Amino acid sequence: MAETILVVDDEKNIRRTLRMVLDAEDFETLEASSAEEAIELLGAHDIDLVILDVRLPGMSGIDAIAEMRTRREGLPILVMSGHGTISDAVLAVQRGALDFLEKPLDRDRVLVSVRHAVRTSKLEREVRALKQDAETRYEMIGTSAVMRRLYVELEKVAPTRGRVLITGESGTGKELIARAIHRLSPRREAPFVKVNCAAIPAELIESELFGYERGAFTGAQGRKKGLFELAHGGTLFLDEIGDMSLAAQAKVLRALQSGEITRVGGESAIAVDVRVVAATNKDLEEAVKRGEFREDLFFRLAVVPIRSPSLRERLEDVPALASSFLDEFWRENGIRPKPIDHGVLDALGSRPWPGNVRELRNVVERMAILSGDRITVGDLPEIPRVPVTPGAVPLAMPSTPAPSSASALASNGSETLREHRDRAEREYILATLRACEWNISKAATLLGVERTNLHKKMRALGLRRE
Repeated sequence: MAETILVVDDEKNIRRTLRMVLDAEDFETLEASSAEEAIELLGAHDIDLVILDVRLPGMSGIDAIAEMRTRREGLPILVMSGHGTISDAVLAVQRGALDFLEKPLDRDRVLVSVRHAVRTSKLEREVRALKQDAETRYEMIGTSAVMRRLYVELEKVAPTRGRVLITGESGTGKELIARAIHRLSPRREAPFVKVNCAAIPAELIESELFGYERGAFTGAQGRKKGLFELAHGGTLFLDEIGDMSLAAQAKVLRALQSGEITRVGGESAIAVDVRVVAATNKDLEEAVKRGEFREDLFFRLAVVPIRSPSLRERLEDVPALASSFLDEFWRENGIRPKPIDHGVLDALGSRPWPGNVRELRNVVERMAILSGDRITVGDLPEIPRVPVTPGAVPLAMPSTPAPSSASALASNGSETLREHRDRAEREYILATLRACEWNISKAATLLGVERTNLHKKMRALGLRRE
C-alpha cells in the first residue's frame, strides 16, 4: 500500500511540483495551503509524512510542527525553506522535524529525504509495536489476593537500587517478576539481560558473565563482552542462581562488591553499573548450611526477598491466565480463535498444577492445537497418575509395612518429612516418564518443567530408563 504524503505550502506551483514528483514514485499526495488546513486533513486521513513550508499565512510552520506532533506522536515531518529562512529550518529540526529541503527544490534531494523519512518512520513504528508486544507477553496476570500483595511489593522495590532475590517453585513466573521490576524502575530504557545459570557449563560461566580477551583460551578469536557489560546501566537477571558453581559465585560476589569486572585473559578492571536480580527454586539458606552456596553472596543478593506464589495459591487466576495464553497462541500462529465451551476454564481452575503456570500454558496450547472446531472439556489432557499393579511394591517405597496413621509414622521414625516428600516426588516423576514411554521432552512438558531441570531431578532421585 502506497504511503500518503501531505504537502503544505501557500504557493500553488510548489505544491503542484511536489505532487508530480511524488506521484511519479507511486506515493499518494494530499495538498494544503495553510497549517490550519493541514491539521484538519491530518485528523481526517492516515498520513505517513508531512512536507511543510516554515513560512505560512496564519499559523507558522514552526508552530504547526508542535501541533501536529501533539495530534500524531512520531509523525515524520520535513520542512522547506528559502535562502532567507535557513535559520527557521534549523529551528524546525530542533523542534522535531527530520530534515529540511532548501528552495528551489532539487528532485533527487527531495526523493532521498522522503524515502529516508518514510523508512525511518516505518522502522520506529515496528520497534514500538515490538516493544508493546514484548510488554504484553511479559505482563503479569492475576487479581487474587496473593498477586495483589505481590504487586504492592514490586511497586515498592522497583524504583530503588536494592538487589532482589526471587524464590519460588519452577514454572511460577519468576522471570516475569524480574522483568516487572526492570520495567517499573528508572533503568527501564536500559538493557534487561537474562542468564540461566543452570544452562551454562561451569567452565564457561565466567567467560559468559565477564567476557574474554582475544587469545584468552583456545577458540577465543576476538574480544567478547560479557553479560555484566551488556547489562551496563540496566538489569542483569541471574536465573537459577542456586545452580552456579562456588568458583563462579566468588567472582560474582567480587563484582557486586567492587562494581568492577575483569574479562578472562584481561588485566584492567571495567566499571559496570548493573542492578542484579536473582532467582532460584532452591532453598538457598539450606544450601548455605550444606556448603553449596556462599553465605556472603546470599546476603548480597537477598537484600529484598520476594516469593513467587505457586499456581495452587491463586487458582482463581487460572481462567484469566488460560484466556490470555489462548489469545497469544491465536495471534502468534495466525489462527482464527475457536469457541470455548462453558466449563473448560472452570475445569482448568480445579486442577492442582504441580508445574504451575508453565504447565498451564502447555496444556492450553495443546488443547488449542488438538481440539476440533471448538474447545471442550473432553480436550483436557488426563492428569498423570501413579500406576498401581496388584501385589507390586512401588519403587523406592519402604519394604516395611506402612504405619496405620501419620502419628504412627512419626513415632516409629521410619520416614522424615523430607524423605516422604522426595518419595512422593520420585513416584510422580516416574509415573509420568512411564506414561510418556521415557520420552524426556514429552514428560518435561507434562510436568511443566524445563528438560534440563528434569534431567537434573532424575539424577538426584536416581531415576534411570527401565
